[in-house]
Amino acid sequence: MSNAPLDREHWSRVAKEWIAWARLPGHDAFWAYRRSLVDFIGRGDGKALDVGCGEGRVSRMLKGRGYRVTASDPVVELVEAAAEVDSAHDYVVADAAALPLKNSRFDLIVAYNVLMDVEDVPATVKEIRRVLRPSGQLVISLVHPFADRGAFAGSEPDAPFVLRGTYFGRQRFEGAEERNGLQMHFAGWSQPLEAYASALEEAGLAITSLREPVPDLGDEQEHLTQWTRVPLFLWLKAQ
Repeated sequence: MSNAPLDREHWSRVAKEWIAWARLPGHDAFWAYRRSLVDFIGRGDGKALDVGCGEGRVSRMLKGRGYRVTASDPVVELVEAAAEVDSAHDYVVADAAALPLKNSRFDLIVAYNVLMDVEDVPATVKEIRRVLRPSGQLVISLVHPFADRGAFAGSEPDAPFVLRGTYFGRQRFEGAEERNGLQMHFAGWSQPLEAYASALEEAGLAITSLREPVPDLGDEQEHLTQWTRVPLFLWLKAQ
């Protein structure tokens, strides 16, 4: 899920937590946005790379959409977990900024909530560009940079969203969440949208599509009601 030693060490330490957290259906925000994400990516029959695959849920989604999937992650335990449930066709243990893959290999590359875990975003995006075919497409999901810099003032559905400090600059974040008897420790980097856009530009990639999705709320997702007012995720396509 990352390419920096600090972040690789973190995700190695919490790998078991993440596998349990991600695999409980309907548990976290992924499930409330999954249908929209599937539509955003679309169907395909080419080669796809899931960068920072974690336990493999995005790889399985891509596989179900018709792609031949390679799943990569720097954490051995996460790649093994992905392989145990047949998430992809091929597996690679590698940092996102140093992929042992041939140039121009993939028709689609998905970086789902990965670039927040990467210390050197420009280097990572350049490496992704290297293994992407000239006609290929990169799909990026981020926790929305604005959402990263604030919090709701209370649990009420209409509670105001309050900006903490400044939106600008780069900050390290660490925190823990508990839900349904599970605990997950998160850590990574928060930076404004301009930083990601600049990294894409430096790599010779242009943003072709942008979405700020709204969650599908079910019985298990009522805790996301506030995120129908403020975007939790930001999705980009680049070529």
